[in-house]
Amino acid sequence: MKLLSRSLLFIFIVSCLVTCSFNPYENQQVLTIAPDVIAPLLKVKKHIRNTPRPEDPISYPIKLGEVGPVQPLFSGNLHYPFSCHVQSSGLGQPLIDNQELLGTPVFALDENGKKTHKVIGFSKDCLIVSQLRYFKVDIKDNISEVFIPFDLKSTDLLLRIEQGTINRYIYAIVMPVERNELKNRLLHSKWNKRLIYQFAGGVGIGFRQGKLNPMKLISRRTPQLRKGYAVITSTANKTSFSYNMLQAEDTALRVKRQFISLYGKPLYTLGVGGSGGGLAQYILAQNSSELLDGALPLYSYPDMISQTLYALDCDLLNSYYTFKSSLESWDSPEKKQAIEGFNNSNIEHKSWFYYPFNQLARAKKVYIPKNYSECIHGYFGLSSLINNPDQGFIKKIFSPEVKQKAHWSYWQDLTNILGIDNNGFANSVWDNQGVQYGLTALQQGTISPKEFIHLNYHIGGWKPQQEMRQEQLLFLPFTKIPIWMTQWSTHNIYPADKGPAKRTKASTKAIENAYRYGQIFIGFNDVPTIDIHHYLEPELDMHHISTSFATRLRILSQAKNLNNHKIWIAHPDHTPLEQAFLAMDEWLLKGNSKQLKMKTSDRCFDKNGKVIAQGDQVWNGSWNKKQLGTCAQTYPIYTNSRIQAGGPWQGSIFKCQMMSVKKAMSSGLYGNIDMTVYQNELEQIFPDGVCDYNFTDTAKPLDLTLN
Repeated sequence: MKLLSRSLLFIFIVSCLVTCSFNPYENQQVLTIAPDVIAPLLKVKKHIRNTPRPEDPISYPIKLGEVGPVQPLFSGNLHYPFSCHVQSSGLGQPLIDNQELLGTPVFALDENGKKTHKVIGFSKDCLIVSQLRYFKVDIKDNISEVFIPFDLKSTDLLLRIEQGTINRYIYAIVMPVERNELKNRLLHSKWNKRLIYQFAGGVGIGFRQGKLNPMKLISRRTPQLRKGYAVITSTANKTSFSYNMLQAEDTALRVKRQFISLYGKPLYTLGVGGSGGGLAQYILAQNSSELLDGALPLYSYPDMISQTLYALDCDLLNSYYTFKSSLESWDSPEKKQAIEGFNNSNIEHKSWFYYPFNQLARAKKVYIPKNYSECIHGYFGLSSLINNPDQGFIKKIFSPEVKQKAHWSYWQDLTNILGIDNNGFANSVWDNQGVQYGLTALQQGTISPKEFIHLNYHIGGWKPQQEMRQEQLLFLPFTKIPIWMTQWSTHNIYPADKGPAKRTKASTKAIENAYRYGQIFIGFNDVPTIDIHHYLEPELDMHHISTSFATRLRILSQAKNLNNHKIWIAHPDHTPLEQAFLAMDEWLLKGNSKQLKMKTSDRCFDKNGKVIAQGDQVWNGSWNKKQLGTCAQTYPIYTNSRIQAGGPWQGSIFKCQMMSVKKAMSSGLYGNIDMTVYQNELEQIFPDGVCDYNFTDTAKPLDLTLN
């Protein structure tokens, strides 16, 4: 009945659709692209953690009513376009910095302070002056902005927030205060001398200043603010807006200097934040000793660049299942998990609606999957967002002209580090040369040799940046309801036309720079760290827990111990964050004594917050080749496509060492499966050889193992 109703819906809609290009929205916010501004870039010889940062010429504190620094200290050129978000952060329009139509228009205000239609200038850098705002939190944790004079109950928490711009991004300093301290910027009698640096997550590709909502910031940290903690942050440290970790450090250090110039050095600075805000703590603590004394990464990954390896595999695999083979034959939880590594189930995803349109357009049998994996639920559309320079933002923040001219990708945001190719596009570090997708599935007998050959023959790789094109949509007449007609960005994937589909070859120099400039976590873990996850695998959430163990393996490889690294994983109904704050406070002030080690040790929690098990062995499993621990039994750890292709758990090989197909066979790489009859086909698919994961990343500089 369900399939019949879907078929009827499909027939009804397809009869009245027209084809349109993927540019349905018009926008007149950022009107033009300003020329790049030359700015200093740190010269790194070995690794950024061993490279002194230059002296900051800025005199702190930035005075109220004045603008913070615009040019970064060491993170390189300022790139444009750059979308302003000070107004959506409640800070009014940005300051005018040009009359040459560069950036965002600034409008005249009427006598009531409302915008008119008269443009009086433009802002390319989205600057505002440093200013104070005031908020209160009542006993029920309701948050509101207050304006002097105002009524305040004895149970209300009063907060003074300073906001301004540093390195073009919006910063905030949140300080709990008494009422008589409100208007005096320097008074802070309620501060307990502890400082939190708030990081935040999301998937961003740059080009945006980002919004900073004080109420959301306060809501996240209300329990700590009530205890007297101060909180600082910047939109440069929210990965929804950018994953440029060099820029993130440059800005965060300046925000902290602003705080210290006003209130003095804290007892410690503790990082906290989830997803991208978690990996940022690993990266920044690795790269600099000035910023963090401790870290509470939540839902973390080791770094974004490593994550793209398997994340961008997802649309390759989904495109293969849907268009290059029989989707029905691959609609198997056993096969998908053996190839992708992720958990999967019958939790339906909205993408089911696109299947029949795409299948009919390519003369394929209409089949809607019954099984969906994290590859769809967690990484749906990621290739279009981060990897396609021709796609651009769907949100109405750039004009059509700007959208057409700029190159929109995660890699483009990192051109100061990764460089650009001869066509003016950013170098990518994503590579799948020699990767044998589904190798573990073949070894286990979950897929046949013929299926393995067919998969690797057709899966292909991503086309070069300059060859990628926008996604294509169908739209219902008189509506903006889209149907994705290039599902899985299949038009940007190499086809198998006259032989095996080509694979993608990354820039070795770009990978080397990513390592040297600390965009990849290589295991330096100098500060106390409690890595916290909810167990979300049953929900097919992208925040899988295997990332914590990938991080741990890198730390073990580099530091040879786990003195600073603890893993806490909890049922979704329990959040052990307050417990972690208490343990971290004691750890940072007193050191990790024998008694404290019991409070910080690896552990897992049930839905009621009870510790199921704790200790050094509880997370043992296939990731460290040891007998399954109690927590790993309770909360199973899944893998990813690169691990299932024979790669290491730490997930940090961008360019693998190659070996010939013949050597792979003689070394027993295919287990008990006799692949000799397929040798010619394998050599055709892999003319340069297959990955030999007994060796490390060939693009990783050898001197990075040195302190």
